[in-house]
Amino acid sequence: MTSPNPILHPTDAGLYCPAGDFYVDPVRPVSRAVITHGHADHARAGHGAVLATAETLAIMAARYGEDFTEARQAARYGETVRIKDAEVALRPAGHVLGSAQAQVEAEGMRIIVSGDYKRRRDPTCAAFEPAPCDVFISEATFALPVFRHPDDGAEIAKLLASLKAQPERTHLVGAYALGKAQRVIALLREAGYDKTIYLHGAQVKLSELYEQLGVKLGPLEPVGRKTKAEMAGEIVLCPPSALNDRWSRRLNDPLTVFASGWMRVRARARQRGGELPRIIYHQAEWGQNTPTVEDIRPGALWITHGREEALARWAELNGVPAKPLSLVGYEDEHD
Repeated sequence: MTSPNPILHPTDAGLYCPAGDFYVDPVRPVSRAVITHGHADHARAGHGAVLATAETLAIMAARYGEDFTEARQAARYGETVRIKDAEVALRPAGHVLGSAQAQVEAEGMRIIVSGDYKRRRDPTCAAFEPAPCDVFISEATFALPVFRHPDDGAEIAKLLASLKAQPERTHLVGAYALGKAQRVIALLREAGYDKTIYLHGAQVKLSELYEQLGVKLGPLEPVGRKTKAEMAGEIVLCPPSALNDRWSRRLNDPLTVFASGWMRVRARARQRGGELPRIIYHQAEWGQNTPTVEDIRPGALWITHGREEALARWAELNGVPAKPLSLVGYEDEHD
């Protein structure tokens, strides 16, 4: 197996590059970090310096404040940035706005860290770009054969059909604040839904930031002081944690909808308690993990977190040396 240890290897703080003296998505504050995207398990505050896309830097500033790092550097997709004896380039990951794969080159070796990624079309972010490399370090959140997700448009159509059949009920959609909420909104717009979509307060700031960064989401409004009667037949987005709390009592007989890749698992869907589970996700599933490895054909596959063993076994059976890294600190879902 090609060994990535000379230029990138796992530590307690995350993946470390000695040649450049930086970490990729470190799980605790470090002097220099390369950040793949803005979800809190990958993008933490307190680093001395951060290299990321301009969109990811803006997301981090919105979440943590302008002083989230001592120094920041924005890189365009495909731009090569030299950090000491290493070269770093960011490639689109297709996960959320500004998300990137981190390509690290040093000593004649190229390693690409996927970060979180997906291969399905997403109107709110740049599409994933596969690239050849010696080592591909992949996430494996949904890397089990059971996860073969349906078409997003069909899932949105079912939501709109339910709204048409039950126009007196507020349809309350649980979707994570960064990426999932904006994607659901964009898919609703593509399906022809042009009414105002209402937001829980926790969804507002990042949706406004998406608009500022050029992603058009149409008319949005905080739920605010709307009456129950006014919310009949409306679509409301909220964090999944707010689906069944006291906040939702202001809505008119809310029908709860949980938008997640985990809704493929019936037991998880029942646990969440949503009446209308929709399989809408923003991380690669089995039907994308394996074709991605086939597209790239890396010298070796390392797997950072998720369903590591299944993907590693598949890779070995298909001639790609693989092993799990078992990194800690990264989550299956993002709130």
